[in-house]
Amino acid sequence: MTRSCRSTVTAIAAALMLVSAWPAAAREIARGIVFHDLNANSLRDADEPGLPDIRISNGAQIVLTDADGAYELPVSGDADIFVIKPSGWAPPLTEHNTPAFYYIHRPDGSPDLKHGGVAPTGPLPESIDFPLIERPEPDRFRALFFGDTQVRNITEVEYLSHDVLEEIRDSGLAHAEDMLFGVTLGDNVFDNIQDMEALRGAFGTAGVTWRNVLGNHDMDYDAPGDEFSTETFTRVFGPPTYSFEIGKVHFVALDDVIWEGDEYHGGLSENDLTFLRNDIALAPEDYLVVLLMHIPIYNTETREAVFDILSEREHTFSASAHAHVQAHQFLGADAGWKREEPHHHLIAGTVCGCWWQGVKDERGIPHATMPDGAPNGYLVFTFDGADYSFEFKAASRPAEYQMAIHLPEEVPAAELADTEALVNVFAGSERSTVRMRVGDGARWIPLEHVMGRKDPAFERMKALEDNQHDSLGPKLPNPADVTHMWSGRLPAGIAPGTHVLDVQTTDMFGRVYTASRIFRVK
Repeated sequence: MTRSCRSTVTAIAAALMLVSAWPAAAREIARGIVFHDLNANSLRDADEPGLPDIRISNGAQIVLTDADGAYELPVSGDADIFVIKPSGWAPPLTEHNTPAFYYIHRPDGSPDLKHGGVAPTGPLPESIDFPLIERPEPDRFRALFFGDTQVRNITEVEYLSHDVLEEIRDSGLAHAEDMLFGVTLGDNVFDNIQDMEALRGAFGTAGVTWRNVLGNHDMDYDAPGDEFSTETFTRVFGPPTYSFEIGKVHFVALDDVIWEGDEYHGGLSENDLTFLRNDIALAPEDYLVVLLMHIPIYNTETREAVFDILSEREHTFSASAHAHVQAHQFLGADAGWKREEPHHHLIAGTVCGCWWQGVKDERGIPHATMPDGAPNGYLVFTFDGADYSFEFKAASRPAEYQMAIHLPEEVPAAELADTEALVNVFAGSERSTVRMRVGDGARWIPLEHVMGRKDPAFERMKALEDNQHDSLGPKLPNPADVTHMWSGRLPAGIAPGTHVLDVQTTDMFGRVYTASRIFRVK
């Protein structure tokens, strides 16, 4: 028996033991069929067969459908029951272009919450069926990753629509055959969860199937604790913890925000850790496992427990948002990672940039530059089997806009060797290389990766906007330390006159980007 088979048997056995051990008074059994929806009408017709070996979860335990597509799953009280989409299959889509892969069971509804939560669903249906449509999926595909959209009102939903979603439609990204989904990595809204439905409608216009991760600003803050803090999010977007597969990638969306009733912290509940453990045990061993979360994994109290679960997987990656900067973390033994090759975690930056703040442009949209000097934007991922790469896309900017060069407009000839060229490579990492030259054919000079620096342009904007009248809009936050900055000194001996500084960077995936800046020597 292979290790994969042993893992499957173990997970199924654990689920069955849990069913038998549950107190009879507290236990119900959800039943249903997963079927091949041949005509894509979301109803099971007489000629539509059940699908075997499909994973079904109650948010903690996972069972497989039998040869006829049938399943039985324990339920105690409230539960989110969902199908784990296997590669090559897809659930139907809602009118908002989101996958309809779940049934929310709230017999008595949510407790009394300001924003309603979930209405009473009554007793378990006799059969909770899940249609799946056969959809061939290539091993190589693309996906859109959004850090915090974090709209605080309908006006900011409109900023998102005009600054980013229209661009995705108009550029053809959304309608490309290999663009298979988009995801928001939490903080969809900014506490105003009454606007979630309007935001869902905006996502639905992007032209690509959309998924959502829960963030700390997406919660019912009037919930007394963590148990009911995600009810409104669940009503609008679905379960906050779930998984799905595309190509040879196993994605896991995690609720890594724990609400204490008056404050939050990063981590997974015991229920979510149980789901992750069972889920990973059943994922194909040669697949890349990608964790989608809001709070960066290093800042969660359950980091080592998660790393224990991932420790036997050869191919892993995780992405978060939350920090409103872009940063790469390569986590090794000192962070609790147990494999020789560090775990790559990406803090993805944000679509809202610095919370939709800053002076407005000619469209009436704030420039929203992030505190590390990177423009607001999103990531375009490419997955190819167990390999991945991504490119940063600044909102409403050319795709080539990948860095900012900071250099005085004019440099005295005697001060050339003391003049610093500072380059902010927006999606750069410690594995990037950056070099510069002055003039075609000149010698390339390697730049040094520097930490703890602030972006000079952001500092200037902050100083300028702090002196402006409040009518210009919300002010910028304080500048943040930049993790993707490179520094070098200009070469001596450049003749007086106008010159071009060329900069070239190669990222960790081998992609090469260039930029230039014109300056004068006097």
